[in-house]
Amino acid sequence: MDTAIQEISSLSTKVKSSQLPEKLSEEVLIRLDQLSRLTASPTFLPEFDRVRTYIDWITSLPWSTRTNDNLDLTHAKATLEKNHYGLVEIKDRILEYISVMKLKQEKGESGDIMRAPILCFVGLVGTGKTTIAFSIAEALGRKFARIPFGGMGDPLDLRGQSRMHPEAEPGKIIKALKVTQSKNPVILLDEIDRVTDEGRASIMGVLVELLDPEQNHEFVDHYLDYPVDLSEALFIATANNTTNISTAVLDRLEPLGMPSYSDNEKITIGTKYIFPKAVKVHGIPDGALTIDENVWPQIVRPLGYDAGIRTLERTIEGIVRKVARQIVEGKIQSIKITPENVKEFVPQ
Repeated sequence: MDTAIQEISSLSTKVKSSQLPEKLSEEVLIRLDQLSRLTASPTFLPEFDRVRTYIDWITSLPWSTRTNDNLDLTHAKATLEKNHYGLVEIKDRILEYISVMKLKQEKGESGDIMRAPILCFVGLVGTGKTTIAFSIAEALGRKFARIPFGGMGDPLDLRGQSRMHPEAEPGKIIKALKVTQSKNPVILLDEIDRVTDEGRASIMGVLVELLDPEQNHEFVDHYLDYPVDLSEALFIATANNTTNISTAVLDRLEPLGMPSYSDNEKITIGTKYIFPKAVKVHGIPDGALTIDENVWPQIVRPLGYDAGIRTLERTIEGIVRKVARQIVEGKIQSIKITPENVKEFVPQ
């Protein structure tokens, strides 16, 4: 019994020393006081475990911790240019968005920053929807979390389960806050059109609450059972198309079409972005691998047309791996891929 009292006292100290909202702290301390009178009860241990797990969760959340935004347009533009080729209209829209944030901050209206429509990047697989969301977080200096919606069929995945259920835990939104340890992260809602048919209506209902600034300042996760302020989080959505997104959710989004890439654009992306990165990642010595410019059309389109760049990435990585093996086996020290030898290296 003494050990139980000590454990409860330790939890009380943990709650008091944490930056919890005052009302939540009071509720938990009252529950701990009640628990201290039940140490002889057979239900004490299960209830103690539930309370301890709950306290571990609430004390690990960033109730008041936030990062400072970098709203310098020059920095944002350089970040977008570094990570993405082309997409001029998309980049312009993002810079406009950051400009509004900067003006709001200068006027002292930071609380209204996120009342602008939520950006939703719509396009085919491999067109850069996810990576541009990550670039926005990098440009702003915010932490980044991704929530995949592909195959999601239960709104409880987002909103969490009641603590009355065995092994209950918070939903993906609260988990994103815990991972980023920031009250104002960039949260990517990835492929929101790919939820299951059975759960679509209820999941879209949760999305409406998440994306509506009139509601998301008091988002209630079933596990926490306490309102969490999500108004400072920057939500960004992606979708392959908007057909399966409810009208209420679309009303809170600003869809931005991600264009398909032409062959010439892919060649530029391959030479300036993908190839240098692949060479570095695979440990190829500087200058040991070069590609003749006449070879790029075959690399870009080995199997036919592809709207995105994932096939291009796989092809380049396949070439680099084959060269890496030949270097390790001592067959070559350096090589240039030419029209004459390209078939030896392009994955079939």
